[in-house]
Amino acid sequence: MKICILPGDGIGPEITAEAVRVLEALDLKFEMEEALLGGAAVDATGDPYPEATRKLAREADAVLLGAVGGPKWDTLPREQRPERGLLGIRKDLGLFANLRPAILYPELANASSLKPEVVAGLDILIVRELTGDIYFGQPRGIEVRDGERFGFNTMHYTESEIRRIGRVAFEAARKRNKRLCSVDKMNVLETTQLWRDVMIELAPEYPDVELSHMLVDNAAMQLVRAPKQFDVMVTGNMFGDILSDEASMLTGSIGMLPSASLDANNKGLYEPSHGSAPDIAGQGIANPLATILSVAMMLRYTFNQESAALRIENAVKKVLAQGLRTGDIFEPGTTKVGTKQMGDAVLAAL
Repeated sequence: MKICILPGDGIGPEITAEAVRVLEALDLKFEMEEALLGGAAVDATGDPYPEATRKLAREADAVLLGAVGGPKWDTLPREQRPERGLLGIRKDLGLFANLRPAILYPELANASSLKPEVVAGLDILIVRELTGDIYFGQPRGIEVRDGERFGFNTMHYTESEIRRIGRVAFEAARKRNKRLCSVDKMNVLETTQLWRDVMIELAPEYPDVELSHMLVDNAAMQLVRAPKQFDVMVTGNMFGDILSDEASMLTGSIGMLPSASLDANNKGLYEPSHGSAPDIAGQGIANPLATILSVAMMLRYTFNQESAALRIENAVKKVLAQGLRTGDIFEPGTTKVGTKQMGDAVLAAL
């Protein structure tokens, strides 16, 4: 079982190191090899997704990523920016299904920005289409038209792309509470009218799953009004990007949220939902739990090691129950620890 490790930028190397320690402690005989992606790759090769990384990522069974990006590279030509490396690897590996669970651990109820009674017991799964939509649509660019600058992007989806992600979402709902909410903007965008039409066509194949629909602006409001009404949500690339980050804050910190990006055969790229946080990089204070929980998702979805995945998740729960907190989830009465100390605690709990 081969894993490609991409530490990336900012806090990426620090949090990835703790996740690798957890993988090594499981003694499942993984072969792990590091490569460059994002800003680190730009600095070394001039390319955010260099050929050596491409080769290793294709050969590996799974990819573990820290985070990419930072203001250091914001002035580079767009094709050289770190985020192009992330988009590139998703497209190259055909990672079309992004799974982002938003789970509120009981010990973190007070860390959420919402009242504890609104979020207590929260457990949502957001399924985001990852390789289509306005992020990849052509034509795109900035031109001068009629004497002024003109920016344009293209939103589009094919029926097969929608059907493919729809099946992933229905299957996920089938394994949970059998409720699926499809999010679109069909009252304005023809692209998402097609999205709704295809989801409705798929529904009879899953008679045990209750399908509902919600416009994206209402969904954003409902996530902060009554988030526990949702079980599984499915939506397109841009809406999913925004809604999953919103949902992350319901859990107390984006530093707690793992994610999985899967292809048709469950080969996946696993990464925390947060960014590279360059403002705290190198200080040893970043929260590694989202990355460690991403390893649990890797074991579950790509390697079918459910018992090992549960071991990691239970270890994280135990550490939180012990009152250990990194700065992003710290509150009075708990014990503040750094990145490595949190990793040490998870290893001890394992």
